[in-house]
Amino acid sequence: MISRPQAGIRYSLVLPVFNEEAVLPLLLHRLDKLVASLDAPAEIVFVDDGSRDTSAIILEAMAKEKLHIRFLKLSRNFGQQYAATAGMDAASGDAVILMDADLQDPPEIVQEMIARWKEGYEIVYARRRTRDGESFFKKFTSKLFYRLLGKLSDVDIPRDVSDFRLMDRGVVEAFREMPERDRYVRGMIHWLGFKQTSVEFDRPARAAGETKYNFWKLLRLAVSALISFSDAPLKLAVWVGACVSAFAAGYGAYAIYRGLFADDIASGWASTIVIVSFLCGINMLLTGMVGIYVGRIHSEVKRRPLYVVSKRVGFEAAAEETGGDKVRRSA
Repeated sequence: MISRPQAGIRYSLVLPVFNEEAVLPLLLHRLDKLVASLDAPAEIVFVDDGSRDTSAIILEAMAKEKLHIRFLKLSRNFGQQYAATAGMDAASGDAVILMDADLQDPPEIVQEMIARWKEGYEIVYARRRTRDGESFFKKFTSKLFYRLLGKLSDVDIPRDVSDFRLMDRGVVEAFREMPERDRYVRGMIHWLGFKQTSVEFDRPARAAGETKYNFWKLLRLAVSALISFSDAPLKLAVWVGACVSAFAAGYGAYAIYRGLFADDIASGWASTIVIVSFLCGINMLLTGMVGIYVGRIHSEVKRRPLYVVSKRVGFEAAAEETGGDKVRRSA
């Protein structure tokens, strides 16, 4: 585990970063204003997830210049869910706020989250009233996915909610005890329970740069969420297999009946090929579905670190001594 930095920090802002050089100047300005307005000491933990632009250079320089900024550089691009995990592992605040670095999660909303946290809530998530700058297709598929996940999963994951949330220290410590490799952070946090509430906001379009989540990355995240929080695909495989088998048995009985009591059965192999191809296709589909679960088990068994940190800047010397430049978090 990554040792937590200095004590006495009340709030930690955790921001995974991947190729965000265009938005960083405005982001840093707004975050500095937020930190200055808070009622207690705060830190900003930036996690560079293998950026190929100058994001890491800018953030490392800021961490060396400003005492409240911390910088973690991952050894490669592990993905947002793992970068978020790395930041939460390193955060030391009594309240940890996870947010995106593209300014679609407005820093000013953090004050409202803190107010609800002080009322006794342990998780305060930001719910989007509107989503500017997003296509109809993305909005529609997002709503469809959360409706489907809500029906299939035992975990009640709120709709119109991203990873933008405040978590009490107790929640973060519980999250750190969840070592699974296949990570869907917002689902994992809601699985933990605790006392939760929301604040609403209008999500603006990106201030600069381009979204890093294309269709295939979103699809991969959706599949990960479904597999991690529902066994419905396995149940579906059982029922589809049973239905196809029943259909095949019924058709076989029909063919035997026609062969014994009628003379109008066309000779040839076309019908046989169609049926065999159909059954083989269903078999491959269901085998692949089960294989996804088996693959996840294989990934867990290997017990590799969730991520590897190649550089840490802005943390106290005692934390540096625990692992040197290459600090790893294992399960």
